[in-house]
Amino acid sequence: MKFLLRTCRHEGQKRRRATAVVEFAVVLPLLMTMLLGIIEFGYVFMIRQTLQHAAREGVRIAVLQTSVNPYANVTARISEAMAPTGLSTYTVNMTHATAGDPVETVVLTVPYDDVSLVGGYFGFSGGSLTGSASMRKEGT
Repeated sequence: MKFLLRTCRHEGQKRRRATAVVEFAVVLPLLMTMLLGIIEFGYVFMIRQTLQHAAREGVRIAVLQTSVNPYANVTARISEAMAPTGLSTYTVNMTHATAGDPVETVVLTVPYDDVSLVGGYFGFSGGSLTGSASMRKEGT
C-alpha cells in the first residue's frame, strides 16, 4: 500500500512539472516579444532625444551674431552631439533667418531602419526619426 501511494504522488509531480514546462513554452515568445519591444522603444526614444539635443545645439551656433560660416560650424557641433550614438546617416536641414523672418531652424532626420535594433520587427521600418529646434537670430 505504501508503494502505491508513493508512485501516485510521484506521477502527480511529474504531470505538474510537464504542465509548467508547456505553459512556459507558450508564454515565453510573448515575454520575449515584450522584452525586445521595451528595449527597442527605449533605444528609439534615446535616439530621438539625442536628435532633439543635437538640433538644439546646432541652432544655438546658427543664431550667434558672430557666426561667419554657420553651416560648417552647425554641422560640426551636431556631429559632436551625435557622436555618442554612433549614427552617421542623419541629414541636416537648415532654414536661415531673413529680414522678414529672423528665426533659424535646424531639422535632423535619421531613417528608422538605421536605428532599429531588431530590424523592423515591430512594423516601423521605412519611417524616420526627426529632431528640430528653432531660435530667433541674435541682433535682429
